[in-house]
Amino acid sequence: MSTMLDATPAPLGEFRNQPPTDFSKRESRESFKAALAQARAKFPVAVPLVIDGQRIETAEKIDSVNPAQFTEVVGTSASASAAHVDQAVLAARAAFRSWSRTEPEERAGVLIAAANLLKARKHFFAAIAVLESGKAWREADADVDEAIDFLEFYAREMVRIGQPRRLQHYLLGERNDLTYHALGVVGVIGPWNFPLAIPVGMAAAAIVAGNTVILKPAEQTPVITSLWVDLMLEAGLPPGVLHYLPGRGEVCGARLVQHPDVNMIVFTGSREVGLHIIREAATVRDGQHFVKRVVTEMGGKNALIVDGSADVDAAVPDVLYSAFGFSGQKCSACSRVILLEEVYDEVVTRLKEGAHSLKIGLPEHPATQVGPVIDADAAAKVRRYVELGRSQAKPIHIGDVSKYVGEGFFVPPSIFTVDSARHALAQEEIFGPVLTVLRAKDFDEALEIANSTPYALTGGVHSRTPSNLRRAREEFQAGNLYLNRTITGAIVGRQPFGGYRLSGIGSKAGGPDYLRQFLVARVATENMMRNGVASLTESAVQTWED
Repeated sequence: MSTMLDATPAPLGEFRNQPPTDFSKRESRESFKAALAQARAKFPVAVPLVIDGQRIETAEKIDSVNPAQFTEVVGTSASASAAHVDQAVLAARAAFRSWSRTEPEERAGVLIAAANLLKARKHFFAAIAVLESGKAWREADADVDEAIDFLEFYAREMVRIGQPRRLQHYLLGERNDLTYHALGVVGVIGPWNFPLAIPVGMAAAAIVAGNTVILKPAEQTPVITSLWVDLMLEAGLPPGVLHYLPGRGEVCGARLVQHPDVNMIVFTGSREVGLHIIREAATVRDGQHFVKRVVTEMGGKNALIVDGSADVDAAVPDVLYSAFGFSGQKCSACSRVILLEEVYDEVVTRLKEGAHSLKIGLPEHPATQVGPVIDADAAAKVRRYVELGRSQAKPIHIGDVSKYVGEGFFVPPSIFTVDSARHALAQEEIFGPVLTVLRAKDFDEALEIANSTPYALTGGVHSRTPSNLRRAREEFQAGNLYLNRTITGAIVGRQPFGGYRLSGIGSKAGGPDYLRQFLVARVATENMMRNGVASLTESAVQTWED
C-alpha cells in the first residue's frame, strides 16, 4: 500500500466536475459492456467486515441480489454484530489522535489519490451500480461521477478552511486565532439509492475533516461501497481511519447510533429511521461527555408546477424524467405535478402519450429508462399505492411490466389524477415510479398545494412569466428549487443539495458549509504584552513584524 502521507501533496488547483460518459460514442458503449461482463464475472463478491484494516468474516451472511434478476447474487456480505461495532469504535478512537493532527493538505491528498483511482475504474464501478442497485447506464455513470466530485470538492474545501484564521485585534498586543478541529468518531449510515455517491460523500467529508469513520452501508448494496473502502486504503488512508460494517440496521446500525464514544451520526434514508436516529442520539448515555451531532437527509414529496405560460414541449419530458428516472427512487424525484387549469388537459394528454414511450427493461440494456425497484418490500409498497390509485383516483397511465415481474422487482410506472391535495397519493412518500397530477386554479393555489406536505427537499416550476418565477424563489418551500428544467440531478459545487422541514437537518452536501458540520471551532486569545522584551514569544514577534 502506498504511503501518501509521506509525500508533500501537489497544489490542488481549481475544482472541476467529472464529465459524464458520452454513450453516443461507440467506444464508450463497448467499454461499458465490457465492464458489465467484467463485473459479472466476479459474482458473487465476498464482502467482509473491515476493522482496523483487518478483513473479518462472520457466520451470518447477507445476500445482495440483482433487483432486475433476483436469482443472481451480486455479493454475499458479512453481518456485523454489536460487538463488532464496539471493536471498530475502539480502533477508530485509537486512530483519531494521529489522523486529526495530520495536516489538512495531507488528508486532502488521500482524497485526491482516491478520486484518481476511481476515475481510472469508473466504468467498472458504474457496472456494479447497474447490477447491484438496478440503475440504468447514465444513472449509474452519474452516481460514480458524483462520488468523484465529492472527493475532489471536499479535498479542496478542507484546504480552504483548514488554516488558522486571524480575527480582529481589539487591543494592541492581543492575538485572536480561529481554528477548526475534528470531532472524533463519526458513524455513517448510507442508502441504497445512491450506493456509491452518498456514502462516499458523507464518509469522505468526515475523513478529510480529520475524523475517523465507521461506515455501515445499506443491506441491499454492500458490494459497491466495499470496493470503495478498498480503494481508499489503496490510496494511502491509514487502516484505522475507515472501518466497514455491513450488517442489519436493527443490530449494528442501532449500536452505532447509541454508542457513547461515537461523536456524530450522518444518515441518508427514510423519514421514519431518520427521526428515530435523532431521538436516540439525543440521549446522553453513561460515559458520554458530548452532545452527539446528527445530520440526516430524509426524503421528500417533491412537486413541479406547470403554469399557463410554460413551454409544454420542454415541461412534459422534464416531468417524465424527474418522475421515472431510476424508477422514481431518488429522494429528489418528482412525485407530484401541479397543473394550472389553462394547461391541465393538454399536459395530461401529453404525459399519457409520453409515458407510453418509456422503455421498461433490464438496466444492463443501454436503451432502458425504467428498471426495477430495489427489493421485494419496495415492490410490494409501490404496488399498494398503484392499487390505491386504481380504486380511489383516475388512472392516466399504468405501464405493463408483466414480462419482467417473474424475474425482478418490477412495478408499473403509473400516473394518476386526484381531486384533493390531501389525498394519500399527494401526501405520502412512495419512493417509486408513481406520479400524481393535481389541478390548480391559479399560481397562488399551485404554491399552496406544493407547500402542503411536511417535506421541503426539491421543487420546480415551468413558466415563462417572470413574476411567477420570482414568487417561486421566495415562496416555494424547497431546499433545491429548479426553474424550467428537471428537478433531479444536483451537481456538486453547482447545486449543493439538501432540504429542511422533515426532509432533513444539516447544511447542503457538495456546498461550502458542509464540512463545518464535522468540525468544532476553537478560538485562542493570547496577550502579547509581557514584562520586558526578553519575554516576547516567537508568535508575538511575528505579530508585531506583521
